[in-house]
Amino acid sequence: MEMDWVLGLIGGVIIGGAAALYLLVNGRVMGASGILGALVDGSGRETANERLAFLAGLVVFPGVAALAMGGSDTHLTGNHVIVALAGLCVGVGTRLANGCTSGHGVCGISRLSLRGIVATVFYIGAGGLTVVLARALLGGV
Repeated sequence: MEMDWVLGLIGGVIIGGAAALYLLVNGRVMGASGILGALVDGSGRETANERLAFLAGLVVFPGVAALAMGGSDTHLTGNHVIVALAGLCVGVGTRLANGCTSGHGVCGISRLSLRGIVATVFYIGAGGLTVVLARALLGGV
């Protein structure tokens, strides 16, 4: 029996627990794009160390976990232009939506925020449509 769902469950518990802890300790929603955006635009200078520590953990912990588990098969395309364009689209989208999956999806839905629920429905739908169109037009990206 496939056990991938267990890894997804563990990841979900870790993300949900981190979001709850962040809200309890800081009184703010754990939105990764907002945390990074405030560093980029300078509005988060007074909490820069906290923000940098959060972002470092966001990158370091999965890397260490992947190494401990023997690597990870991501099925990511080898086309670096597509990867760069996808990252750019995600970055622009999170700024336009005033949040990302962690802010709207994890924290917004769990707080029954109508804004978070609507944003999540739209970005999941847009992501699905993008995959369908990219596969149809670009031949299986």
